[in-house]
Amino acid sequence: MRNHLGSGVALGFGLLAGLAAVPARADFDSCLAGIQGQAAAAGVSAQTFQAATRGISFDDKVIELSQAQPEFKTPIWDYMAALVDDERVEDGRAAMRQNASALAQAESRYGVDRYTIAAVWGVESNFGKNLGKMPLVQSLATLACSNNRRRDFFRSELIATLRIIERGDIAPERLTGSWAGAFGQTQFMPTTYHRLAVDGDGDGRRDVVDSVADAVGSTANFLHVAKWQNGQVWGYEVKLPRSFSVGAAGRKNKKPIAHWASLGVTRVDGRPLSGEGAAGIIAPAGIDGPAFLVTKNFDAIYSYNAAESYGLAIAVLSDRLRGKTGVQAAWPTDDPPLSRAERRDLQTRLAARGYDVGEPDGKVGQKTRDAIKDVERKLGMTPTGRPGGKVLEALRGG
Repeated sequence: MRNHLGSGVALGFGLLAGLAAVPARADFDSCLAGIQGQAAAAGVSAQTFQAATRGISFDDKVIELSQAQPEFKTPIWDYMAALVDDERVEDGRAAMRQNASALAQAESRYGVDRYTIAAVWGVESNFGKNLGKMPLVQSLATLACSNNRRRDFFRSELIATLRIIERGDIAPERLTGSWAGAFGQTQFMPTTYHRLAVDGDGDGRRDVVDSVADAVGSTANFLHVAKWQNGQVWGYEVKLPRSFSVGAAGRKNKKPIAHWASLGVTRVDGRPLSGEGAAGIIAPAGIDGPAFLVTKNFDAIYSYNAAESYGLAIAVLSDRLRGKTGVQAAWPTDDPPLSRAERRDLQTRLAARGYDVGEPDGKVGQKTRDAIKDVERKLGMTPTGRPGGKVLEALRGG
């Protein structure tokens, strides 16, 4: 999801609609003055407010990011390849070993298995390595004081951020994250933090930035409140018969598992379906791609950032962390998706040809896409800008 950082708990894709904003720089100070009164009513002292907002200014970069409409829609197979690769699985297993006690405590306290908790942690911040660098107070103040229809939402998030500072849970300088305000190791929005963050390490603070125990405990609590069922799987990959109607698919269209079996749905290896309760079928790439039977636990993951592709990445990563296989059926493409290591290789080769793609980090932004398009033209390929196996192989071939 984007890079993936910044998806943000309780943010979801729907929030991003309607963020068209006209910079309101001239009114910034008066807007902040108005917000101070609301913050005071929420328990934020004048001293805290003034210290947190001193020196901040209207940030045009935040507005630019809020208005950005991605030209390129990432195919599900590219999305999955970047978020669930061997590198992330290896890093995740190392992080789980290093933080075994914190994960065991979160699992025991909230009834959510450690592999799912760790998968959220991995997808949201690469196990705490990518927390975001944009100051929350400045970003949220900019959005709250701009002419977009979500400004009331961002005003609430700004006040929630100031309340975190007032309580002393997290130092102001550590409150950085995405342009939209998601922060911490598992990317909570500030209002979600107040509802669901927990003190996992017992130090009296809920620090989801610098305390792994607090971050994973808070994530487990989120999933618990989202009605995670302990002992139930999120689902598993299935094989659909050719007669299957795409109209029957959908996360919300849950039926008894026996119903799907009666239609000829089997596990991906041909074995009969198993499990209890109702489940839905999702086919994120259509009838010709991989399909999955999903339970209510998938819905709990989905609620973290309302997108099926996001939920599937977490679900599959959780399986791989516990030693299961990843997606088995082939995605409907003749141009294989690239892992992050392969994307770094692609960027390195583009840079060697003189293209400015920035640091080869595996994150594909507009500079990389523009470079791919240009090199595809020079190689006689259709210019797509997509980081796929064909263009990488062509570059490797000289």
